[in-house]
This record gives sequence, C-alpha cells and structure tokens, in this order.
Amino acid sequence: MSQQQAMITDPITFYGAGSMAEAIVKGLIGKSVLQPSDIMMLNRSNNRRLEELQQLYGVQVSNNADKLHDILQSSPVIVLAIKPKDAAEVLRNLGPLLSEDTLLVSVIAGLTIRTIQDLLGRKQPVARTMPNTSSSIGLGATGISYSKEINDRQRQTVMTLFGAVGTVTIVEEDKLEVLTGISGSGPAYIYYMMEAMMAAGIRGGLTPQQCRELTVQTVLGAARMVQLTGEEPAALRAKVTSPNGSTQAALETLDKGDFFETVIAAVARCAERSKEMGTALKEGIS
Repeated sequence: MSQQQAMITDPITFYGAGSMAEAIVKGLIGKSVLQPSDIMMLNRSNNRRLEELQQLYGVQVSNNADKLHDILQSSPVIVLAIKPKDAAEVLRNLGPLLSEDTLLVSVIAGLTIRTIQDLLGRKQPVARTMPNTSSSIGLGATGISYSKEINDRQRQTVMTLFGAVGTVTIVEEDKLEVLTGISGSGPAYIYYMMEAMMAAGIRGGLTPQQCRELTVQTVLGAARMVQLTGEEPAALRAKVTSPNGSTQAALETLDKGDFFETVIAAVARCAERSKEMGTALKEGIS
C-alpha cells in the first residue's frame, strides 16, 4: 500500500482520550495517515489530559458539553474509546445525532455490534475492534469485525486506522473472543514467561540487568526469526534442539508441566472469560 493510498480523507473524532486512543492517534500522525488538525479528541472531565494530548500531537480537543452535540453530529468517523460502564449512556445519546453513513469504530471490550446498534436505536455502520497494548509502540495486533452496513470505503478507513499501529486481522464476530485470548491478552503471557526466565537467571547468579537484557533479546529474536524466515515455530524449535542436548532437556521439563496444553487452556479460558464479561455487560445495560 503506497502512502497516497494509505491516507484517510475524513476527519476523525475520538470519543475518549485514554491510552488506546492516544496509541492510535500517535500512529496516524507518525505515519502521516492523517493531519493532526483532522483529529478531534473528546473527554468529558479531564481537561489536563486533553491539554497534554494537544501539546504532544497538535490535535483538536474538547470537553465542552455545549459543543459536544455539534462535534458528534458533524463527524463522519467516530472512534468509541470509552469505558464499558459509560457505553450505554454515551450510545443512547449518540444515536439521534448520527447520519446514515456515520462510521462508528468501537474499541469497547465485550460490547457486541448488535448491542451497540440496539443502544443507538439504529442500524449504524459499526466496526468492532480488539487492539492490544503493543499498539502504543506501533507493533499492535488488532482483530476487527464489521457490521453488514459497512461499505468498502469505510472498511478501508478502519484498516488504515489500525494498520497505522500494527497488523490487522479480520474475523467473524463470534471469533473475536478467541482472538482476544491470543493477541488481546497474549502480551501478558509472554511477559509472564519473561519474568520466569529472568527469575531463573537471578537464581543462577546472573545480575538482574544481565537477565533482563538476555531475556528481552531472546524473545525479540525468536519472534523476528519466525517473522523473517517464514518458517513454522515447530521447525525453528527443531533446529535448536539437538538430540539428548540441553535444549531438549529443558523442553522435556516444560512438557512435564504440560506447558503446551496449559497455554492452550489459558487462551481458551481467556476467551471464555471475555465472553462472560460481554454477556454481563449486555445484561447490565439492557
């Protein structure tokens, strides 16, 4: 995709100015996908936060309740980056302000497209997304599901939005929970593995700084090897595992702890819990 094709022509309003909204804005501006003057960030209470974002990125900001109605009514693309507990009130108030082709991009965890449209009171074009925290450094993995009302131009806008902060995977909405188990919460599993590797090194007599540097570079290198070689992780693992060698001994120890199936169970439980939270959220606001 050339830089020209990657440009977004519509101005974008971010309803919510938290860390995920900031990560996306940082990516958009850093990759020249959108001019700062075409980005509006809304926040209902924290004026200091808005001033900080305006100084950092040069975006437009507002928490003026009197102007909110006009800003939202004139916005062709609205990114919903609010907390789940605030979603019902915001969406019910938003519904009457939208035109037929206003694109809503939801970054609200657990809220289904159907529930969003029910709260709006209209069949609005909606993209439901699940980014992860690595988006803040441009290495995010975002899952996206579309409502059937979305057109090709709007799809391209959403792809470009999240392509500015990492990779994008399009899935049917009923697969978003599994995706959450892998990429949404996945960074935490890797951090936990890193914690354990660093603890092992410290127990073995290395300094904390040495353990940190060795672990970080090892994880980074392993991911890049899979990415750059195009080989399967299993094939790369086989290449570094000599018969009866030290690596094999280590892997056998992991297998004794049922490492492989434990990771699968963790992903499955994460997906299940994500679904439970979504159901509870829907019941709480219906």
